Amino acid sequence: MMLQDRVGEVREQFERIFGTRPQTVVRAPGRVELLGNHTDYNEGFVLPAAISMDVLAAGSLRDDEVVAAYSANFDTLVAFPLSSIEKDQVNTWSNYVRGVLHFLKESGVRLQGVNMAISGNVPVGSGLSSSAAIEMAVGFLMQTLIGFEMSGPDLALIGQRAENEFVGVSTGIMDQFVSRLGRKDHALFLDCRTLGYEQVPLETKAIKIVVCDTMKRRGLVDSEYDQRRAQCEEAARLLSQWIPNVRALRDVSKEDFELYKDRLPEVIRKRAQHVIYENERVLKSREVLNVGDYDAFARLLDECHESARDLYEVSCAELDTMVEVSRQAPGAMCARLTGAGFGGCTVSLVRDEQVDAFVDTVRAGYAERTGVTPSIYVCTAEDGASVVQQ
Repeated sequence: MMLQDRVGEVREQFERIFGTRPQTVVRAPGRVELLGNHTDYNEGFVLPAAISMDVLAAGSLRDDEVVAAYSANFDTLVAFPLSSIEKDQVNTWSNYVRGVLHFLKESGVRLQGVNMAISGNVPVGSGLSSSAAIEMAVGFLMQTLIGFEMSGPDLALIGQRAENEFVGVSTGIMDQFVSRLGRKDHALFLDCRTLGYEQVPLETKAIKIVVCDTMKRRGLVDSEYDQRRAQCEEAARLLSQWIPNVRALRDVSKEDFELYKDRLPEVIRKRAQHVIYENERVLKSREVLNVGDYDAFARLLDECHESARDLYEVSCAELDTMVEVSRQAPGAMCARLTGAGFGGCTVSLVRDEQVDAFVDTVRAGYAERTGVTPSIYVCTAEDGASVVQQ
């Protein structure tokens, strides 16, 4: 469904639920991680892009202190007072709304009651960050309706706090940041320590971003995530004995790593090597994209997959199969797992004139090898949160 058709649909849903037309409709996109695999919590560098799947939020202010939020995806309406924003154990989708409002209020924003209708087409659980899209849609809707001043990075931090501290899911800042600050036909380079960022050209007319869902839900349980994080912290601690000013793995150059890597236990060495060289790939990506060298960029994505599979060990049979099938398909320039790993999606760069053949080949090839028909999404790089209808 085209964006304007979806906007019309969410307006109609708002009118049906609340009996009036919304004052405004905003959108906030999902995202794909192009490079920067598990570098965020190592205070490193990431390169995501906002994509053409998003969450729409239609809203109007109320004359009381009540928030009424309708989810078209769950066909459910919840209401709660701004004076007492508490976690909902039943309608858990609403906790993303509640968390954003809670931390906006805590930051000093004078909130007003609001009616809102939310509708998204970012697949849940696929690693494309439907949660950040909801958070930024709600935050940007409130900012648009009330008119309070807040920078894009600050609103992204509100969304991250909502997810980490209210919903209770541990994430870095990348997802919310690119959902709020992405730019059409650009990737976003982000320094996860300083929050410095740069828009990097990624023209998606001739080359499409194709996301292939293995249909295996991500199995990165808390213990696996926590273990990888602890291993990285241990690597940084050990390397700091020989390299000055190492606080996190982002502070270790590949040259210094090569000097001291043999002093590390094998597993710790492998984890560190992935993160350190992945940071180098992200930094290199800025150079090659700024001169339009998409072949070199594609090689960096391929290298990322091998590293995530062999060194960080976050791939799985389904992801490796999807990568193999994708790399052999017409128009494919590269393929890698994207996101946390252990399931979810791969991302490929595909030449536009062969996208249809790529999709047909991958769908058939993956189904033949696994017995599962994948979902495949052809995406472009899009703007971050924006007003789509006043």
